[in-house]
Amino acid sequence: MNRCLLAINAGSATLKFRAFSLDGQTLLARGMVDRFGSREALFSLADANGQKLAERGLADAAHDTALAAALNGLADQGLEARALAHRVVHGGNRFRQPARVDADTRSALDDYIALAPLHQPVSLAVIDAFSRIDPQLPQIACFDTAFHATQPTVATRFGIARHWHDEGVRRYGFHGLSYAAIARRLPEIGLAHGKVVVCHLGSGASACAIESGKSVASSMGFSAVDGLMMGSRPGYIDPEVILYWQEHEGMGVKDVRRELYKNSGLLGVSGVSADMRELLASELPEAREAVELFCYRAAREAASLAAAMRGLDGLVFTAGIGEHSAEVRARILQQLSWLGFELDHAANLAHARRLTAAGSRLPAYVLPTDEEGEMARQAARLL
Repeated sequence: MNRCLLAINAGSATLKFRAFSLDGQTLLARGMVDRFGSREALFSLADANGQKLAERGLADAAHDTALAAALNGLADQGLEARALAHRVVHGGNRFRQPARVDADTRSALDDYIALAPLHQPVSLAVIDAFSRIDPQLPQIACFDTAFHATQPTVATRFGIARHWHDEGVRRYGFHGLSYAAIARRLPEIGLAHGKVVVCHLGSGASACAIESGKSVASSMGFSAVDGLMMGSRPGYIDPEVILYWQEHEGMGVKDVRRELYKNSGLLGVSGVSADMRELLASELPEAREAVELFCYRAAREAASLAAAMRGLDGLVFTAGIGEHSAEVRARILQQLSWLGFELDHAANLAHARRLTAAGSRLPAYVLPTDEEGEMARQAARLL
């Protein structure tokens, strides 16, 4: 039996996991539990190259059943999990590095549920389920907020009373595991010490200013709703809109949260879909407007982040839309052409690493993100 380190990325409906060597460097297997937490949950496992090894439905909706299936499925392939690395969205002010989950850490993570009400409970439920399955199995929490701990204070403050900031009402930034993975690869494109805007564009979307490999500013703030428009989240919104909903539409907290997390963004503007692929294929004017707004907001935020660094040496696209949508990349770079980006249309359509022409004053690239790999490397260092 080969020992492995298991990286767990739990979402509201999907649980992704990848098995790595104990040093976190070599991918051994990858798997998923689709429709996680439902009676229709489906477990699948593939090798490092994506060749399917197993697939089956699960007996019930319990988290414990799904996680036991993951461990047993790996064991059937001769892989024994010796430690777990979990993506935890919020680490607050306290957790700026990965942390081993003991009783004190687990209790502290409850304090951040209010700061990430839709994401934090899922991660904690998975941690608790693994604790029930095997209490002796080491578990490491890797935080999406941690990469942004290097931001200067001015980038973390809201213009509100000081005591609120001191109590934790501040900008944190998210998608940190993705940005850490990209920062690790910036030397490959000659930007190890550069000023780089990274656009993480997916169903959740954000952008980050990275200077010499460290976070300087982020589009996301107190929560994962802020900043860019997303699949079903609005991004930046005037807070008076929320007060309007409450005062004039009679909406309560749950109603507002549903509107912000589930009914806005690409889905809300288009009225059709939260999936960028479907919107790009649609002839409906509402779908076209949703795409236009998504790209407009991304370009506008990228320019803002360049201002935060007082300069720009390059731009990187990553995540599902950023890596796979040539149309979205082209629109964003065309709006940023005044900064010095000259798009190479053939390279963009071919999804080449470099997207800009040889004579472009500034370069733009596509780099695949690797959140699970970053988690494995962080956990391996801690272990």
